[in-house]
Amino acid sequence: MAFLDENFLLKTPAARILYHDYAADMPILDYHCHLSPKEIYENRSFSNIAQVWLGGDHYKWRLLRAGGVEEKYITGDASDREKFQKYAEVLSRAIGNPLYHWSHLELKRYFGFDGVLGPDTAQQVWDLCGEKLQGEDMRARALIERSNVKLVCTTDDPADDLRYHRLLAADASFSVRVLPAWRPDKAVAIEKPDFAEYIARLGESAGRRIATFAELKAALHARMDFFHENGCRLSDHGLLRMVCRPAPEEAVEAAFAARLRGEALSDAQQEAYKTALLLDLGREYARRGWAMQLHYGVTRDNNRAMYEKIGPDTGFDAIENVTPATALAQFLDALERTDELPRTLVYSLNPGDDDAIDAVLGCFQKGPTVSKMQHGSAWWFNDQKQGMEKQLTSLANKGYLAGFVGMLTDSRSFLSYPRHEYFRRILCNLIGAWIEEGEYPADYALWGRVVQDISYNNAKAYFDFPE
Repeated sequence: MAFLDENFLLKTPAARILYHDYAADMPILDYHCHLSPKEIYENRSFSNIAQVWLGGDHYKWRLLRAGGVEEKYITGDASDREKFQKYAEVLSRAIGNPLYHWSHLELKRYFGFDGVLGPDTAQQVWDLCGEKLQGEDMRARALIERSNVKLVCTTDDPADDLRYHRLLAADASFSVRVLPAWRPDKAVAIEKPDFAEYIARLGESAGRRIATFAELKAALHARMDFFHENGCRLSDHGLLRMVCRPAPEEAVEAAFAARLRGEALSDAQQEAYKTALLLDLGREYARRGWAMQLHYGVTRDNNRAMYEKIGPDTGFDAIENVTPATALAQFLDALERTDELPRTLVYSLNPGDDDAIDAVLGCFQKGPTVSKMQHGSAWWFNDQKQGMEKQLTSLANKGYLAGFVGMLTDSRSFLSYPRHEYFRRILCNLIGAWIEEGEYPADYALWGRVVQDISYNNAKAYFDFPE
């Protein structure tokens, strides 16, 4: 089998049938990404491959550092061409890293490059990509459309004015819908040094003063109404860990007031505040018919020296090894007791949490929604072959794989959509192996529909975005 041929990752005849006949041509619903709505609206163009590939991509930055590359060639002042050369050199030896697959898939699908990127081919690839990037079909909007994307959900703060979402909604020339997704992390992270400043900015966006916890909730509800009017049907929470520590309202009010005064809070006070706010938001999601995403299991900014030098989201986060199954169950139960549990997707950065997540979510499944409680796609450090297979297998063993809403892009790059192809090939290979081994009947119409549902149909039905 040749590298990256039509049967890449498809090890059996059954896998090939499932992928080529059923999965390959399915559209993409990108329900979680970090694309800029401004760049989409302005239809950004790119001068060279380093600009579209290396800028802001902490996956690649971590690989470069591991490959012994100096920081000047990563986030420093080296030229784009020099940075690309370093990436080509390191990637050529990065066996086992998903970036090897992703990078070559992107070169093949968008630029027509069938070779192998390395130090000797770097100039060829640089020139080819530079020429191709001058075309109108390589601007931001065209890259999304040619990837067969039907809808994109960006990641947006409650204080955002959603200007570019509104402009895109009014632009009939672009066929892809771009909707906001609600990400209130700054309102939840009461421990952050700039918390009080953020609360003031949130109040300004909501047109109201925020001096109490009750006023904070009211301001967030008002902003949720605004987001809903602009097509939002999905929230997203990035948490260090899952918490559930209910406390009296007066204790939460006291903690909130103390933090606005600049006082430090105990861990118990922080957790009480976060629990109260997350429960309130969860109830509001249920009332509005939104889905709730919970991402946790992260320990952030571990290299303080580099954090102070180049800031957050630069490749210095890691996996938290605490499994918060009890807290997750208690949180979901608190919402379910009053019939206010929204459709929920749970992701942990720790792959060791997979079994616990599936076991907990099984306690809260409820019709008529198919797989109301979703074990989210393998995320961040886990969106590679082994991680995807592990998540898919755990979900299949303990839940209902056929109801899974599938892959998300979780990327800042307009060239990341081949990751959906990568996921679909892995999915088809997994199910194909089960068929070939006689564990399941060779009913390709049946399993092909399951593959199509996981690729696109389930997400479309689950999120039920407004037409």
